[in-house]
Amino acid sequence: MKTFTYTPTGVCSRRIDLEMEGNIIRKVTFTGGCHGNTQGISALVVGMAAEEYISRCEGIRCGPRPTSCPDQLALALKAYLAES
Repeated sequence: MKTFTYTPTGVCSRRIDLEMEGNIIRKVTFTGGCHGNTQGISALVVGMAAEEYISRCEGIRCGPRPTSCPDQLALALKAYLAES
């Protein structure tokens, strides 16, 4: 199990912590943001391959913002994969 921390930009959440097993997401914890939404995202992604999540959620926007918490998680996963 490997951990990875990402600092999101342009959203309400301030931090995303990942627990990964290879490219499989085992746990995601958001600090800040819309608690119900980030809890929902975190529960839905457990067991999902990082590449699958990225293909589904990269580019999602939050209102007028050019990004969102789901998009920032996709960026966090891309950064994790690039480092691995």
